[in-house]
Amino acid sequence: MSDHEQKDGDDIDLLFQQAMEDAVPHQHDKTTPYKPGLKPVPLPPNPKATGDELSDEFIDLNIETGEELEFVRPGVQQRLFQDLRRGKIPPEDMLDLHGLRVVEARRELAGFLTHAIRYRLRVVQIIHGKGYRSEDRQPVLKQKINQWLRQRHEVLAFCSAPRFDGGTGAAYVLLSRKGFREEASR
Repeated sequence: MSDHEQKDGDDIDLLFQQAMEDAVPHQHDKTTPYKPGLKPVPLPPNPKATGDELSDEFIDLNIETGEELEFVRPGVQQRLFQDLRRGKIPPEDMLDLHGLRVVEARRELAGFLTHAIRYRLRVVQIIHGKGYRSEDRQPVLKQKINQWLRQRHEVLAFCSAPRFDGGTGAAYVLLSRKGFREEASR
């Protein structure tokens, strides 16, 4: 930049500042738009500290697992189950079991269900994967989830998630809203 251009730039700045001396900042009466905050989610409980732990013992059943998961307890309204399958009831929490071994997944699922029942969550999502990394390309965790969820009384229904939310690699689970203490006493 030449000295002449520098001098012109300084003159322009000086002229602008002189022109703006008498300017008054504009005051407006508009408020900023309302933006709701995120819903606070409590930390998962430490069942060892409270002593009221739901059972994490799952039995391996001989259940054929198809491409899509689907289970409904008697008494669950068909319309409610259809809404669950279509994704009209959004999950309130999610558990991702990708990459876990069966023993680890069992423990994580038990803790997650305990947490969900304690905080009276209605629908949760469990991501189990499609089994592409399994040795025989069979989804091991999907089969275990299908077996284990049927054994819990608080699970009213479950199904494969809609395509936009994981499809056959995830499951939506409809839970009972009964309190934790009621379930623990069973």
